[in-house]
Amino acid sequence: MRRLVLASQSPARLNLLRQAGLAPEVIVSGFDEDTVTAPTPAELTLALARAKASVVAARPEAAGALVIGCDSVLDLDGQALGKPADAEEATARWKAMRGRAGTLQTGHCVWDTASGRHVAATASTVVHFGEPSDAEIAAYVASGEPLYVAGAFTLDGRSAPFVEGIEGDHGNVIGISLPLVRRLLAELGVGITELWARDQD
Repeated sequence: MRRLVLASQSPARLNLLRQAGLAPEVIVSGFDEDTVTAPTPAELTLALARAKASVVAARPEAAGALVIGCDSVLDLDGQALGKPADAEEATARWKAMRGRAGTLQTGHCVWDTASGRHVAATASTVVHFGEPSDAEIAAYVASGEPLYVAGAFTLDGRSAPFVEGIEGDHGNVIGISLPLVRRLLAELGVGITELWARDQD
């Protein structure tokens, strides 16, 4: 069975892959995201996902593995919003987002270190935000959660009640689109069921 490596320290991405029957190893890229720029949020996430996957794929410990790199941002009015720098920014972000919709963009890159081939694509999901009060926003920011997630929100945490609905893949908003991963693996000639952990067959 091929080894699968997740080039991300995101517990949410790791959990989604495990829930889908996969057993990835984690190798964090350590790539400096501030070195990359792109014309649009979607292109930015794609470039970052590709960079993270390539850095990990080049490491000796990833030899022979399939490496998955991902990066997520919230596209609000064409601006790429990643993790907020501090509580003040998270508060301002939520006040700007409430009652509106943004697009969560996640770039995905799968790198086959055995063949040297890689494929990449972006998944997009529209997120409709509710209208939390100033007090609710303050309490959420005080929890610390928004400082660790792209867009300052997540569907699998305390901000879930503040999201009215989504259009697209739920997993993509959490951090990784499993249907897109399946399609990218197929492009490389790998069936996702071939990667299922043996104890979950």
